[in-house]
Amino acid sequence: MKVVLDASIIIKWLLADPGREEHTELATELIGEVVNGRFDAVQPLHWQIEVIAVMARVSAGRAERDAGLLQALDLEVNGSLEVMQRACRLSIGLNHHLFDTLYHAVALETAEAVLVTADQDYLSKARYLGRIIGLKEWPAVLGMNS
Repeated sequence: MKVVLDASIIIKWLLADPGREEHTELATELIGEVVNGRFDAVQPLHWQIEVIAVMARVSAGRAERDAGLLQALDLEVNGSLEVMQRACRLSIGLNHHLFDTLYHAVALETAEAVLVTADQDYLSKARYLGRIIGLKEWPAVLGMNS
């Protein structure tokens, strides 16, 4: 099983503040499962840039350190033409930002991959397309006992 972790998940993990970000513990547990090898992760080309752009805005004092943490994760990237084209179709069809649809396109274009997101707006628009679950769902859907 491969997971695609969108920016909403990674930001919760980096901020590590349950008072500020709901379901921080679930995001941290999921990333721990990736780091420990239970799941492989595959990401779109822009994932680090998007996350660091947000962190520089919301937690400027830690943004450089966070950039190092993201690099250290050394996650697989799928930047294929098929992913880019699928993301364009999703963005247009769902009337949603391309940065968000790139994560879903990676899941749809990568065998046995599923996007995990805390972005309820995108989840509600795109759930019918499959290969996408909400952060709160991942323990049950991916076979964990959390």
